[in-house]
Amino acid sequence: MERVRERLARDGSTLSPALVARALREEGRPVGDATVLAVLDALRLDVLGAGPLEPLLRLDGVTDVLVNGPRQVFLERGEGLESTGVTFPDEASVRRLAQRLATSGGRRLDDASPYVDLRLADGTRFHAVLAPLARPGTVISLRVPRNRVFSLPELVALGTLHEQAAQLLELIVVRRLAFLVSGGTGSGKTTLLSALLSVVDPRHRLVIVEDASELRPDHGHVVALQSRPANVEGAGAVDLQALVRQALRMRPDRLVVGEVRGAEVTDLLAAMNTGHEGGCGTIHANSAADVPARVEALAMTTGLPRAAVHSQLASAVDLVIHLARSSTGRRRVEEIAVLRRSPAGEVVAEPAVSFAADGGITTHPSSRLLEARLARA
Repeated sequence: MERVRERLARDGSTLSPALVARALREEGRPVGDATVLAVLDALRLDVLGAGPLEPLLRLDGVTDVLVNGPRQVFLERGEGLESTGVTFPDEASVRRLAQRLATSGGRRLDDASPYVDLRLADGTRFHAVLAPLARPGTVISLRVPRNRVFSLPELVALGTLHEQAAQLLELIVVRRLAFLVSGGTGSGKTTLLSALLSVVDPRHRLVIVEDASELRPDHGHVVALQSRPANVEGAGAVDLQALVRQALRMRPDRLVVGEVRGAEVTDLLAAMNTGHEGGCGTIHANSAADVPARVEALAMTTGLPRAAVHSQLASAVDLVIHLARSSTGRRRVEEIAVLRRSPAGEVVAEPAVSFAADGGITTHPSSRLLEARLARA
């Protein structure tokens, strides 16, 4: 393999059985067709696609493939991380794969720029950090895009949604209430939001703004904008805040921010306060109750006063849908909370309906406020 790889690099040759046979025979020993084909297949994995990770990425239900150095490769299929048994020959092999994937996305990955985050041509999100910054070696994270969007009934069948929760969420979307989907990493926020956007009135124009294009709702009128990092010269960056502003000029019926995590939160709140009903997005938070504080922290980095943040939030967002992930990896909608202003003027998230892991449903006093907003919409 090393001999053929050297020839490819030196001559710029195209990988073929003839090239493999010629390179092997240069070592002075005859080789059979079986050996040539075996080396050819190994090299195809090494120089094309995601190398030895390619078969893992093609497995049904895989959402993430994670590499921790040459000896540890894990995958995620919705039931927690699983060890795959796949290994690399050495650290250099992992580093080489990471650099090749980065180059295919037009980015640089070396000791001077030891980490990268980008979208590959097939939609896979690729992130890598080189050793020695990462331990036990170069770390690669691949987030696999879903080939299809789950419907609300399918999420009910999977246990992500209680049937009553699905009915309530569909009503929230139809009545055009503004909401945020909260949860931790890998809790299913994007999956749920895609399903909810799929039930939006087909006459409505969805304009989606994301860092990485992950939302793929089953809807007939979707315009998606994706941010762009700076190139190797440090120029050409387009951030989410700029894209949110552009989206407002594109006549959106629904403005969607795939993940609210920076200065774009101020533009999103402003948009939701200027007649753009039904706006939504996702946000990282440990609980629905933590969402106001999370929004406050993000907005105040832009210089917006704390009182103004809470005023904007109270007027812009109606509710929070929170997802939790169990110790076994099971994702589910845990709570629907209503946002309201406290006597002190701060926005708080009060639970309206809670859904237990065993299927139990608890209705809280704030459910009356949710009902009033649904009736008013």
